Amino acid sequence: MKRPKPIIVRRAPGRPTEARVQLAHGVRRAALGRGGIKSLKREGDGGTPTGPLPVRRVFYRADRLLRPRTAFPLKVIGPRDGWCDDPSDRNYNRPVRIPYGPSTESMLRDDALYDIVLVLGHNDRPRLRGRGSAIFCHLARPGYTPTEGCIAFSLRDLRAVLAELRPGGRILVVP
Repeated sequence: MKRPKPIIVRRAPGRPTEARVQLAHGVRRAALGRGGIKSLKREGDGGTPTGPLPVRRVFYRADRLLRPRTAFPLKVIGPRDGWCDDPSDRNYNRPVRIPYGPSTESMLRDDALYDIVLVLGHNDRPRLRGRGSAIFCHLARPGYTPTEGCIAFSLRDLRAVLAELRPGGRILVVP
């Protein structure tokens, strides 16, 4: 079976924390990590990792949005859903139930950033301590301000990304 064509994310010219993303129906804008694109990602460096990033799972806020159209299974974000980003924890770079530990991010945010989340396969098979966790595609802040290492889109564009991706599909981040 042929692997689906990846969605390519490229740094925008002269803007290290912004990307241009080629989709079937045109080029879209996205925010990148405050550290720009990194070939050697480290926990806390704010970098968006290079390379192919497979989509592992998709979460969404059913209390805020209609179910997104996608070929991926969807999980509704609940009040106890979190993500561990503590490199010394046995559940580093994995979803956890909160309350958990001191370095756990809640997936149920007050802002809209995680209303739709594509969990990308970075440092998860195998997980290496300190190589970075929680690389997501999520919603962008106004003005496309930099992320902590994720790729962030407008709601319209993230829906387009999700509609275009197929199981086995990847986001390919190139310098």
